[in-house]
Amino acid sequence: MSSAAENGDATPGKQNEEKTYKKTASSAIKGAIQLGIGYTVGNLTSKPDRDVLMQDFYVVESVFLPSEGSNLTPAHHYPDFRFKTYAPLAFRYFRELFGIKPDDYLYSICSEPLIELSNPGASGSLFFVTSDDEFIIKTVQHKEAEFLQKLLPGYYMNLNQNPRTLLPKFYGLYCMQSGGINIRIVVMNNVLPRSMRMHFTYDLKGSTYKRRASRKEREKSNPTFKDLDFLQDMHEGLYFDTETYNALMKTLQRDCRVLESFKIMDYSLLLGIHILDHTLKEKEEENSQNVPDAKRSGMQKVLYSTAMESIQGPGKSGDGIITENPDTMGGIPAKSHKGEKLLLFMGIIDILQSYRLMKKLEHSWKALVYDGDTVSVHRPSFYADRFLKFMNSRVFKKIQALKASPSKKRCNSIAALKATSQEIVSSISQEWKDEKRDLLTEGQSFSSLDEEALGSRHRPDLVPSTPSLFEAASLATTISSSSLYVDEHCPHDRTALYSNSKGLPSSSTFTLEEGTIYLTSEPNALEMQDDNASVLDVYL
Repeated sequence: MSSAAENGDATPGKQNEEKTYKKTASSAIKGAIQLGIGYTVGNLTSKPDRDVLMQDFYVVESVFLPSEGSNLTPAHHYPDFRFKTYAPLAFRYFRELFGIKPDDYLYSICSEPLIELSNPGASGSLFFVTSDDEFIIKTVQHKEAEFLQKLLPGYYMNLNQNPRTLLPKFYGLYCMQSGGINIRIVVMNNVLPRSMRMHFTYDLKGSTYKRRASRKEREKSNPTFKDLDFLQDMHEGLYFDTETYNALMKTLQRDCRVLESFKIMDYSLLLGIHILDHTLKEKEEENSQNVPDAKRSGMQKVLYSTAMESIQGPGKSGDGIITENPDTMGGIPAKSHKGEKLLLFMGIIDILQSYRLMKKLEHSWKALVYDGDTVSVHRPSFYADRFLKFMNSRVFKKIQALKASPSKKRCNSIAALKATSQEIVSSISQEWKDEKRDLLTEGQSFSSLDEEALGSRHRPDLVPSTPSLFEAASLATTISSSSLYVDEHCPHDRTALYSNSKGLPSSSTFTLEEGTIYLTSEPNALEMQDDNASVLDVYL
């Protein structure tokens, strides 16, 4: 786990049993963290500000803090230990980028005892949260700390390009050495504020293989559920207004591409859901009494630390889901499929997992036993695509806009019909012109054409001739309706639109009557004698 999974039970464990990590009591770890960070950050203030250089990412500073104290360090009641600080100038830049002043950073971490959280993951890491709810401190393994060091230059570039991200914000990387044991810790932003009750907490990977909370986890007061639990509880997903949905998906897509470029996989989206229900107000007030003061007065708030600030676009409500309220703690407004108003808190966690040899072997083994596409361990490109597809189709959904009124549809269809009808008339006119030109070129006389037309009813293999040039120009059109269909009054499959005798052309009209377009060929005297003369009506 990483970052604030974090919104687990804020209890130091059982009364008579203190947690240990690498055979070191958690109280000793918390004390060493506060002493070490207090010294290193204070010592860093004496160094002048300057641009971050490439070698700054690989600098490691070390100080020895004996229990009896020294000229530089205070005395303490913990075992002697050495405290290392990785890339101090680079992390100072990161803190300044997010508006964290050195005094505020020290006050948050060192002024009050750190609060230990339960860990719902299987990593065995310890989690601590500062009393003002701003920072999470997590123990990491040697390979994770080493990977973060290598990641820092690219991480620096990404934050410079865009500080609005759901990726973890790293504020410091440290190592405590005592009795031959190395305990590495990382300081990050807190995704889930303890002062806001989370009615549901999910750790989502987009995988289905063994992605259900264990029985032991479900028995906790604030359990962290997984993908299959979400599909069961929130089977229709969570709904956002269009602007918020687009901003959220844009941020997720960009963050996943960054992680893919670093060959990172097996990360999760930590999602906290707070239901805005007035009936729960009294219970939340009772719970808030047990939480220390969220922030000291006058303390500068960390920039881009809330969920709403972390996604693209302004932090404003949409479609009347929720009004602006400072008590929302930066949550993203949403609605459930039941219509419940929600506040969502989220962040991408567990990004210090590189697709190394062991992960490749783990995926290969699981793919042989189970469906390879459903297991969580996967190559980074496939993992990112599956993660985004799951978030886009199963978790987050967009509130559909209202459909256009029938009157607007009718207006649009009429306009389209006018254009279509005019195209039909112009194409017919052009065809008549082309055919007439071909006939004149071949030197055929009108009398021979008359004989063709009169004989066409007896000779079906002959093609009917076309009208004269000036006749096509006599078409008059007025279009106004919403549908078009053709009705032929002639029982024959093919209708002769024109026939002529002695070179005298017949007349054609194209008129509108009560929403109906009539295209009529009026025969001349010779045609009147022919019962097969036809009328073509085009109804609109």
